[in-house]
Amino acid sequence: MSKVFVTAVVAFIFSGQSCMEKRNQEKSNDMIIINSTEQYTFTLSEKVTRQKVKFKNRYGIVLSGDLYLPMESDSSFAAVAISGPFGAVKEQASGFYANQMAERGFAALAFDPSYTGESSGEPRNVASPDINTEDFSAAVDFLGIQKKIDRNRIGIIGICGFAGFALNASAVDKRVKAVATTSMYDMTRLMSKGYFDALTAEQRTCTFEQLGEQRWKDAANDSTSMSPGGLPEILIGNEPDFVKQYFDYYKTDRGFHPRSINSNGSWTATNALSFMNMPILSNIKEISPRPLLLIAGENAHSRYFSEDVFKAAAEPKELMIIPNAVHVDLYDQTNKIPFGKLESFFKENLK
Repeated sequence: MSKVFVTAVVAFIFSGQSCMEKRNQEKSNDMIIINSTEQYTFTLSEKVTRQKVKFKNRYGIVLSGDLYLPMESDSSFAAVAISGPFGAVKEQASGFYANQMAERGFAALAFDPSYTGESSGEPRNVASPDINTEDFSAAVDFLGIQKKIDRNRIGIIGICGFAGFALNASAVDKRVKAVATTSMYDMTRLMSKGYFDALTAEQRTCTFEQLGEQRWKDAANDSTSMSPGGLPEILIGNEPDFVKQYFDYYKTDRGFHPRSINSNGSWTATNALSFMNMPILSNIKEISPRPLLLIAGENAHSRYFSEDVFKAAAEPKELMIIPNAVHVDLYDQTNKIPFGKLESFFKENLK
């Protein structure tokens, strides 16, 4: 697959950023409302309880989460805050992880990021390197004031695009005692440079010019336009393998959820602006001396993100490559996700 095509694909899927026609955003009161108790993409463990919770970040946005707790325990819990992938909701991969970690004795909070899912924020379907980093710290705020949670034993798990925000939050939030990522993306690098850093200076300039024009259109219409779409509704067969893998998760019964942007929507047309201008991992060494665990699939198209972070980070750090795994395998495949490793990592480092 050519690098130019890959660059175009990422624009199409994640940001709607490059010289593409736009369509108007549906108003928020037209959003699909569903009974979320019936819409999880996994089965709640019989050993775990799940409770809906809400908490605010420092921008006043109310975040919606699910708090998973072991069924039987009188002790004070170590806890993990979990979010991701980029464009997913808590009823998908992050909830799947939280359910598994609660089975292993942790309090686990899976949450919807600002402007998505059941969390608040207008307009809908927008992301921010700063605000989404803050969302993790807000989750730490919430966990640290719960009676049965030991605030000195809180960690973070970031999945896919939210792995980068997890690392960014951990760098400055010293309350986070350990951080792990799976199938990591640095969304600021991806949107700014394209896959494998293939975006040219001319393409970046073109994108910024188009985004500027789009802002004027939105201002004139007093509305927020959406990108033309995310994943295709059907596959025609010539898509890159990683697009087919995303489709197999988000567009099938395996992982579909009506509130998930990747399943049933798209990002705002100007979503890429701040991502292209504000790199999030400049202070990656600040995580040290707290431990860092990076997990990636051997055959994942995104593997290089984890490898580059591993090179840049300071000790203690560990990179775990899962044999024969692709990017989305680490969303929900229990035979590929090393939950035993995640359990031992956090039990050792959240003593």
